[in-house]
Amino acid sequence: MMSFLLSFSAGFALSASLIIAIGAQNLFVLRQGLKCQHVGAIVLFCAVSDAVLIIAGVNGMGALVSALPVLSMGFTLAGAAFLGWYGVQSLRRAVRHDSMSIVAGQGVSLRQALAAVAAFTWLNPHVYLDTVLLMGAAAMAQPPSARPVFAAGAVSASFLWFAALGYGARLLQPIFARPRAWQSLDVVMGGIMLMLSMSLLWSSFFHHCLTQE
Repeated sequence: MMSFLLSFSAGFALSASLIIAIGAQNLFVLRQGLKCQHVGAIVLFCAVSDAVLIIAGVNGMGALVSALPVLSMGFTLAGAAFLGWYGVQSLRRAVRHDSMSIVAGQGVSLRQALAAVAAFTWLNPHVYLDTVLLMGAAAMAQPPSARPVFAAGAVSASFLWFAALGYGARLLQPIFARPRAWQSLDVVMGGIMLMLSMSLLWSSFFHHCLTQE
């Protein structure tokens, strides 16, 4: 029983430490939670996606991803392009005061919201680094019989975090009743997305230079 709890806690703690960091996916979930739009679908999509990637990593997919640099490069470039585009859109909303329209109840459709969160999730190389490679490597340190328990702990942390972020965001709604607060959030989102995009492009360029030597 003690070994079960230790493996579960190890997976939970590692997953929580990786997923709580501010990133594009978390910011999008927060924004939709503040708007109270499609929260359940977005939370479920993010948590299930994390679960799929964590289980894949625990079962050795990390080695496959590492062995296919072309695939990794493709995800990196696609992710950088999407993050750059979304970052520009966020800054344009802030400059044009489009953020104010959110208070009036306008927003994206369920299909648009799921398409956006899918891109934030599956086109972000950092997601694969965290869930597939790092979680997979940590799972290898566990006894084979304990790896499913380790994965269960990691998946539980993911479900708990996204639910808390999506549904807990409404507690901040009094602050975001002011249009200026929405503009500030869009500026922060835009800045972070552009920095992430440039970071991905730089890492891709750096990796390409190393492979050419």
